[in-house]
Amino acid sequence: MQKEIIVLLGGPGTGKSTLINELVARGYCCYPEISRQVTLEAQQRGIDQLFLEEPLLFSEMLLEGRIQQFKNAKEEPDNVVFIDRGIPDVVAYMDYIGDEYPEHFTKACEDYKYSKTFILPPWEEIYQSDTERYENFEQALEIQKHLIETYKKYGYDLIEVPKDTVENRILYILDKI
Repeated sequence: MQKEIIVLLGGPGTGKSTLINELVARGYCCYPEISRQVTLEAQQRGIDQLFLEEPLLFSEMLLEGRIQQFKNAKEEPDNVVFIDRGIPDVVAYMDYIGDEYPEHFTKACEDYKYSKTFILPPWEEIYQSDTERYENFEQALEIQKHLIETYKKYGYDLIEVPKDTVENRILYILDKI
């Protein structure tokens, strides 16, 4: 069986981490979203919102981490690896805030390709802000548009996961792989 590196993407609060946690509980190899870790590390150094205060530095750190996740996924003994957010997310967020970024950001999107991409739609009923998720729901909708545009720009076919129970969303994803 060919190695499948599958990314779950979508704007903030669409249920990606919940699905990743359930996939882990079912024994699948999964890599978590790393932006919360980067944000928490910055907060420990006294920077409240690194993405807002130094978006390029934040994005560089995310890009490095997501490239490393991709490389690690290639080496996993499991034939299927799920990743919460992918490399093109970094470019989408930079485009969302209107900041420029170095050429190696786009090169990374071209060099590291995922097998499948599942996109979770914005879902206001489950959306929650917290200390690491500062966007409101309207901003989440705008981010979603940037994510769709960016992934399509890099040639991905996005498989939309319907709004449903966690169980049914998992079954939908597993059926597509």
